[in-house]
Amino acid sequence: MKTRIIITSMMGAALTLSSAASAQEKITVNGNIDLVNNYVWRGMDQNSGFSVQPTLGLSYKGLSLSAWGSQSLTNNADRDVQELDLNLSYSIGGLSATLTDYWWGGLHSPYGYYKQGPADNPVDGGHHFEATLAYSFGDKLPLTLSWSTWFAGADVRTDSDKRSYSTYINASYDIACPGDVTLTPSVGFTPWQGYYNGKAVITDISLKASKDVALSDKLAMPVFVQAIASPINDHVYLVAGVGIGF
Repeated sequence: MKTRIIITSMMGAALTLSSAASAQEKITVNGNIDLVNNYVWRGMDQNSGFSVQPTLGLSYKGLSLSAWGSQSLTNNADRDVQELDLNLSYSIGGLSATLTDYWWGGLHSPYGYYKQGPADNPVDGGHHFEATLAYSFGDKLPLTLSWSTWFAGADVRTDSDKRSYSTYINASYDIACPGDVTLTPSVGFTPWQGYYNGKAVITDISLKASKDVALSDKLAMPVFVQAIASPINDHVYLVAGVGIGF
């Protein structure tokens, strides 16, 4: 029931944006296509290898609705290399609230299956629903703090039928460098047992260098290189990406 309410809410938001358009209010449409050499999410290697990651978004004032995907170009035999996320966000000032439907179903799983089985038969529907609160302190203190918790979908504990409420906390700080390059150190943490780890632990530490190269008034080419350390897995990664967006 909760998942149906969430999907209905997202559809309602899309209808709201459409109604606003008919009232001649300005709606912003944006799109982006990124190519990355690997996909590492919150310190976890997604086993995707070289991947294409498109984004399509609509925004109206502080409200935005977007779809983000990741598709491996080198590992299509693995069912877990395709991802599609839907995001509904509202921001006011530096504060933002986001609802996300993560889907890791892959190439061979039906998208519309939302059920999660009991602990003795944990059938994974592939959908994980997350609520995120984030606050950016602004240009004088370019620090961003976020708290993200899964509250519905396939987030049931393996030792019981109770929900894990898997949570990820992140802090990042943007440093302006010469040449319009932004250097962003970041650290991620999970405060209790859940999807990320069996106890409270630092999940990832990273340093990212990024730059938007303007191709025209309406087109930009974002590029980045990111070094990522995963203390819980004792792994390190060097991820690079380039894209084009409008």
